[in-house]
Amino acid sequence: MELANPKKSDPQGLKPESSVVLSARVELVPFPVRLSNEARFPDILLSSYLRHSHMRRILIATSNPGKLRDFAGAAVRNGIEIGSIPGFTSLPAVVEDGLTFEDNARKKAEEYSRHAAGEIVLADDSGLEVDALNGAPGVHSARYAADQPHLASENTDDEANNARVLRELRKIPAEKRTGRFVCVLAAARDGQILATFRGTAEGVILDAPRGMGGFGYDPLFYFPQIQKTFAELSAEEKARYSHRGAAFREFLQWCDGLSTV
Repeated sequence: MELANPKKSDPQGLKPESSVVLSARVELVPFPVRLSNEARFPDILLSSYLRHSHMRRILIATSNPGKLRDFAGAAVRNGIEIGSIPGFTSLPAVVEDGLTFEDNARKKAEEYSRHAAGEIVLADDSGLEVDALNGAPGVHSARYAADQPHLASENTDDEANNARVLRELRKIPAEKRTGRFVCVLAAARDGQILATFRGTAEGVILDAPRGMGGFGYDPLFYFPQIQKTFAELSAEEKARYSHRGAAFREFLQWCDGLSTV
């Protein structure tokens, strides 16, 4: 992929040499199994599953088309098909009342994996952290426009969420409008957490939306390194630069490691 000309001017006087920082972290969780007369080791069982299934399909615990597109973009180069859990929209919704992204991701993965017997199910929780807002919207990103986001039971409109962030940042200068997207993925099977994966992407919050793609806060989140917002990225670019792409790559590396056991 050819990057934008580094000498090109940006919309808020940001320095072209500023860079995007992507990071990811993986946490492995012991995988409990029932033992019969013959001891069986969890890594051997799971790696056998991965080899025989060839990891052709991963189920994502979401009905959000934007998230499904993001995961599909990150998976396509690895020959993996992304799908939603069958009948997902008819399942009881998991209450996302955790204090952290990981809390919510784990809770969703544990519960929804019970509805796809034997399958590895991924659940994510993600959002925007703005430094000038002390980390808000954070875990309340999808409900930020509500009067009391921490008490809201339903997501609020993307445009309304963006509008609130812009109102709260209207007096903040460009150089202090730093923030990051955070994604935590949890992998589970039959109600048991297998591992968690964390990805982040650092950027700047613009003073007006830009771009027609993406979802959520994508039109406001600007990457100085490539001089684009998330809403201006192709699926391939978003898989390369996004927090969700970073977390998903950690998941794929974990899978590769198990498949060699």
